[in-house]
Amino acid sequence: MTQRWKPHVTVAAVVEREGRFLLVEEQTSDGLRLNNPAGHLDPGESLVQACSRETLEETAHAFRPTGLVGVYLTRVTKPARDGLPGQVVTYLRFAFCGELGAFFADRRLDHGIVRTLWMSPQEIRASAQRHRSPALLQCVQDHLAGVRYPLEMLHTDMADGRSRG
Repeated sequence: MTQRWKPHVTVAAVVEREGRFLLVEEQTSDGLRLNNPAGHLDPGESLVQACSRETLEETAHAFRPTGLVGVYLTRVTKPARDGLPGQVVTYLRFAFCGELGAFFADRRLDHGIVRTLWMSPQEIRASAQRHRSPALLQCVQDHLAGVRYPLEMLHTDMADGRSRG
């Protein structure tokens, strides 16, 4: 039996304040990279819950998603490393805008996160070679264009018969 292909499902927070966007600088196998607060969907959580959790873990800020900015399919070619062949990895990103809440100063940032920073759209464009995901800039551009979809379009079957956004 062949293994079924599945994309990596991720979530990202697109947070704007006074014309600047909240990003994280993180240590990756490719060096220091910039990204929206983002991460993988965990078992048993909705997309909205995942986005709130990932934003808290990576920025120490509470985050309440209020709208879906977009859904982004990205294929990234990972080079061969440590005797393993290169591979194409597919990510399916759900990007949310919302309200940044309380900051928890005593909370440690997720493993690999070096710092958070606020960047203007121009600074984000100028740093494209440092983006962890090619979706980062597209998410910012879509947000600036006013793209918003209601959270009610997302449905999660929680395996107990309940449905949540």
